Amino acid sequence: MKVRSRSSSIPTKRSKAKFAPKNARAQWNCARALRELRALGEQRNIDGMARFGIHAKVVYGVAKPKMDELARRIGKNHDLALELWATGVHDARILAGMIDEPGSVSASQMECWVRDFDNWDVCDGTCCHLFVFAAPAWAKAVEWSCRKKEFEKRAGFALMAYLAYRDKSAPDAKYQRLLSIIRQEAHDERNFVRKAVNWALRQIGKRNLKLNRIAIQEAARICKIDSRAARWIAGDALRELKSDAVQARLRRKAA
Repeated sequence: MKVRSRSSSIPTKRSKAKFAPKNARAQWNCARALRELRALGEQRNIDGMARFGIHAKVVYGVAKPKMDELARRIGKNHDLALELWATGVHDARILAGMIDEPGSVSASQMECWVRDFDNWDVCDGTCCHLFVFAAPAWAKAVEWSCRKKEFEKRAGFALMAYLAYRDKSAPDAKYQRLLSIIRQEAHDERNFVRKAVNWALRQIGKRNLKLNRIAIQEAARICKIDSRAARWIAGDALRELKSDAVQARLRRKAA
């Protein structure tokens, strides 16, 4: 099962590599982490990000594999993550989401960070690596999905998509309730919102055969909404959810 957004370069699997031991973590501070990020950045990466609609006031252009390696070297560190986020540096915020400790993340921290989202990669990366594993994830997914600001709203639907992939124990009823929110917000024409709405719909519909059937029914309802965004969301989702590949995989899973 793939959970990637159609506009996301964020990987879906958490690295199995071991994180740095505690004595190594103690050697890291915000200044050192920023120096490392600057050294790893490349202008060609900044140019490439711009082509994908990623623009930031301060960005070093660190490639994802190098960011992954740096995160492994630093290890989990909640206090450092908070400091890195507060710098406002684009790459530092990506790194903060990777090294923070989900068990230490509060609803107030999630609210503070979501209001800083100004790009889809920071939004998706933070939701993927951190927020989906935090205790308030379900509540925030619902709350943010009705927001006015583009990336706050995207975060709600990105969280839905990641929950559909990550939360193996959640009952189908919880996802069915999310589908009604997806239909309610499917009229939003903004590019990064409509793509996230579509993403959440597809991921829920790929959990199992029952949710696949319900998601297809919901997509059919969305298709009737008088909105270009809604028609695209529904049509794109139906192509994948009805595809032979998805149907075969779900039948194997149910067997």
